[in-house]
Amino acid sequence: MIAALFADTNIKLTIILMVIACLLPFVCAALAKYLGGYNIKDNQTPREFLANTHGAAARLNHAQTNSFESLPIFLASVLIALYTFVPVSIINILATGYLIFRICFIMSYATNLSILRSVTWMFSLSCCIMLFILAYQMGI
Repeated sequence: MIAALFADTNIKLTIILMVIACLLPFVCAALAKYLGGYNIKDNQTPREFLANTHGAAARLNHAQTNSFESLPIFLASVLIALYTFVPVSIINILATGYLIFRICFIMSYATNLSILRSVTWMFSLSCCIMLFILAYQMGI
C-alpha cells in the first residue's frame, strides 16, 4: 500500500526530499536559538551562545550537528542510487523513510528520549545503507 503512494512519482520528489534533508539542520539551529533565548546581540558569537545553552536548546544544537554529519551520507546514497538506475519510486520510499526517521530523531533528541533517539538514528542510517546496497546490486 505504501509503495503505491510512490509508484507514479518521479525525480522531482527526490529533489524535494533532498532539499528538505538539507534544511533540517537549520530548523534545529533555529529552534535551539529560540528555546535558548537568542537575541540580536548573540549574533556576534552564535556558536558560543549555542554552546552555552542547556536543556532542550542544547539537545537541539546537538541534533543540528548530527544532522549535518548525516547529510553527506544521505545525499551520496541518493545520488549513487540515481546514477545506477535504482527505480526512482524505491529511492523516494527510502528517502522519505530517512526524513521521517530524522524528524523523529530530532524530536526524540529535543525531548530527551535517548533510546528512541538511538533507534531512529539507526533506522535513518539503514535507509541510506539500503540505497547503497541497491545501487551496488544495480551496478553489477
